[in-house]
Amino acid sequence: MNHELVISGGTVVDGSGGAPQKADIAVDNGRITRIGDLEGAGAAETIDATGKIVTPGFVDLHTHLDAQIGWDPEMRPSSYHGVTTALIGNCGVTFAPVGDGEKARYLAELMEAVEDIAADAIMDGLPWNWNSFGEYLDTVQSLNPALNVVGMAGHSAVRFEAMGDKSCDEGVQADDRELARIVELVKESVAEGAAGFSTSRFLGHRVPDGRLTPGTWADARETTAIQEAVVEAGGRGGLFQVAPDMRTRYEIERAMFEKGAEIGCQVLFSGGTGGEGDGGVANWSEFLDRNNQAGRRITSICHTRPSGSFFGLAQQAFLNTPAWKELMALPSIADRVEALKDDATRARLISEAKEEGGFGVAARILHPLGMGDYPDFDLDRKASMQQLADDAGVDPVDLYVNRLLESEGRELWNYWAFGGSLENQWNYMRLPHVVPMLGDAGAHVGQFTDADSPTFLLSELTRDRGVYTLEEAVHRISGKSAEVLGLKERGELREGWFADINVIDYAELSSCHPEYVNDFPHNGGRLVVKSKGYDATIVAGKVVIADGQYTGNRPGEVIREFARG
Repeated sequence: MNHELVISGGTVVDGSGGAPQKADIAVDNGRITRIGDLEGAGAAETIDATGKIVTPGFVDLHTHLDAQIGWDPEMRPSSYHGVTTALIGNCGVTFAPVGDGEKARYLAELMEAVEDIAADAIMDGLPWNWNSFGEYLDTVQSLNPALNVVGMAGHSAVRFEAMGDKSCDEGVQADDRELARIVELVKESVAEGAAGFSTSRFLGHRVPDGRLTPGTWADARETTAIQEAVVEAGGRGGLFQVAPDMRTRYEIERAMFEKGAEIGCQVLFSGGTGGEGDGGVANWSEFLDRNNQAGRRITSICHTRPSGSFFGLAQQAFLNTPAWKELMALPSIADRVEALKDDATRARLISEAKEEGGFGVAARILHPLGMGDYPDFDLDRKASMQQLADDAGVDPVDLYVNRLLESEGRELWNYWAFGGSLENQWNYMRLPHVVPMLGDAGAHVGQFTDADSPTFLLSELTRDRGVYTLEEAVHRISGKSAEVLGLKERGELREGWFADINVIDYAELSSCHPEYVNDFPHNGGRLVVKSKGYDATIVAGKVVIADGQYTGNRPGEVIREFARG
């Protein structure tokens, strides 16, 4: 029998968590048609996977590609890292439903304030030819994305549509008429293809005037009504995604998770650990186990590595004196490096920084990515800025400036704002109801990028440090993620299922250095991180990326139907 595609000789890690096995895979009409020994079978195209692993495509449960997909249908950098299905609309930040052009501008400015994408780029980079959520999904499909897309209705758009400007005001709750409109919009969105609903209650997400995003202050009456609307319109298992406030409303947030799960939602929240003791791992283990064993579906996602911001000469210098502001106002990294080479300019930059206290205690949690072939995330904790400065007998400011010059401005410094308690974070990641996938692709685009989370997880944490077994790591970011999302016939390599597949040179797998590029509308800048080791990423049977290069195939589907119940 002749097949459209055969992947031969690979070690299949099927996404179920089961042991890897040597097998060939045949693909026809976008589906996997055979798994086994296909010696002698003909194929229009063959991929030799000898010595490689073959996995399902990865399912990224936390992206903000809602705007970027308008001008970058390849959905970079997610597609560089084995992702074949991306969930958009997280943290309540979405572009639908939207009533008119004025409200569209508001949503674009909100995205700029929260996710660092210029509002003008968003307004000009998207057609804005929709009002309802379903119409927005129609537009996304018309863009022919390279990857599959799943969308959520967002609290910011829904609440602003229902309540207007006061939707951001602390202490102001929806009245009966406004709440009815919120519920109506949620039901319509889910009925039209949203996987569920997302909200942000995180106290760092602000609109341009400094207030917190719509939905931050919503009370239990509103969130419960929304959870009920998700289940009524889409069935049990519809998503209720939360970026929670664990700093001031810890118990309130956990009660909201439990209430939503009791109603029938699949609750998905962003979590992590602290630095003291076990960082709360035992507490979260008890909470997640107790609820899931009782049939209440609650899952956490988390970051895979220490992160928070990248500093250097790309977009953020950390140092903020008048001289540094002048330096960073220059149009390009090359211009900034040239200025830094001037003795007088450099002396002023250094003296001003030292007079203002330099890096202070931050020098202990800034770690250079280096300029080797691949970035060094210093998981052995031996190369913080302070440690390097102490070893060299210099001030951290001098060290910083010297390294910026030596690297021609290319080196970035990773600020460990979260995830720095490595053992606690790894123990949290190992909890059965945690998915280590919080890459935020499409968000904070010029500040930092963790969109290479799948690659980092499989290479640095699984292959090099044994945080997971290979089969468990793949399961978390494919089969388990697909189950959480309610994907049908995706997330595992099975006969008859969709052919969303990666062929990976596991021994060579690595993230590359983040690069700052100006490829957004109006020459907007962002950080992009590529990868090494993905021989092929396949969506619906079509090779989207081969050896790091796009093929031109864009077979992605906007998924609107989900396994519920």
